Amino acid sequence: MAQHSATTRDSRSTPPGFWVIWLTVATDLVGFGIVLPLLPLFAKEFGAGPLVATTLVASYSAAQFAAAPLWGRLSDRIGRKPVLVCSLIGTAIGYAITASANVVWVLFVGRIIDGLTGSTFGVAQASVIDVAEPRDRPRLLGLLGAAFGLGFVAGPIMGGLAAIGGRRLPFIVAAVLSGLNAIAAIIRVPETAKRSGGAVPAERSWLPHLDVMRRAGGSALARLALLGLLGTIAFSGFESTFSLLLDHRFDARHGVVYALFTAIGLAMVVMQARVIGQVSQRLGGSDILRIAFVASGIGYALLAIDGRWVSLGVALAFLVVGQGLFTPTLSSVTAGAVDPASRGEAFGVQQSASALGRIAGPVLAGLLFEHVAVPSPYIVAAVLAMVAWVCVPRGVAAIADR
Repeated sequence: MAQHSATTRDSRSTPPGFWVIWLTVATDLVGFGIVLPLLPLFAKEFGAGPLVATTLVASYSAAQFAAAPLWGRLSDRIGRKPVLVCSLIGTAIGYAITASANVVWVLFVGRIIDGLTGSTFGVAQASVIDVAEPRDRPRLLGLLGAAFGLGFVAGPIMGGLAAIGGRRLPFIVAAVLSGLNAIAAIIRVPETAKRSGGAVPAERSWLPHLDVMRRAGGSALARLALLGLLGTIAFSGFESTFSLLLDHRFDARHGVVYALFTAIGLAMVVMQARVIGQVSQRLGGSDILRIAFVASGIGYALLAIDGRWVSLGVALAFLVVGQGLFTPTLSSVTAGAVDPASRGEAFGVQQSASALGRIAGPVLAGLLFEHVAVPSPYIVAAVLAMVAWVCVPRGVAAIADR
């Protein structure tokens, strides 16, 4: 009995520095949660249609797609902390430019600057893997993923309150928050990487992502990146059109949009902080990923076929389960599929694949929403979820052994 208690206690503990890293990411994502629900509507006030508004959301990811593997590789060589700090500073600058915008193209400049330096989450994942025991990685990555949920809880609340003071104030609040977070990271964030030092090696192909995949994990990393791409195209299409869907079907105003984003975030916190660790102890990674894609597919299908509030709630519940299982499981599996010395690069590739999904997802969803039919983005998302289900590799472990 005593041995069991000790084992349970150990499995619930966290490595030194984990909560400091977690708080840094959570604070960064609170700023993201302030901005994301309002950004398409802000662009609409400048005369942008649904396609331009969703392309604005995608511009951040386009810049991140190009930069994330490079920042990840740099974190393997000079350390995680300086890369995190640079990312937070870039985010503050991007939000400040967005707040000052008077035309749509300035909004794009702000989002692109933020995207080029937006490597916080991938580097933080590598930091957690640096210090975590293999068996505890799914739980700790789930806790880190819960920071996304916290961003969607605290961010929309803060954004909704700030919006009372004017349409620009939420973006100013996000800029100040990111700047203060950068200062706090300089003081408090520990360094976790065993730095390899030396110059960053020259790439042999026109696309550095391919060289990174060859070095860090080969075909296994490419297969996992594909899952990240498909899952993110579907979910980001939903994210970028959700406020437009609420406006179209229910004539929902800013307060309702923020309230629903808050509810989604709270559910994600519970899912990733309390559920994923237990599920990973009982099921293999392949099983968890398949369940995640099935749940997501059902959620997207319900959004497409029914316009009632009750069905909306059920659809969102399925999406929370799917996304809550998918993200930390994919990260844990990725950690076990690559050379430990190249984890920063590997998570950079995974973040880059997700960024590519956040480029294609909003643009595709915006085109479908504006030019085909309102339900069409969610029909396509459901199909992508099923394609990803088919692509899940067999025999993937949820708990990496290295």
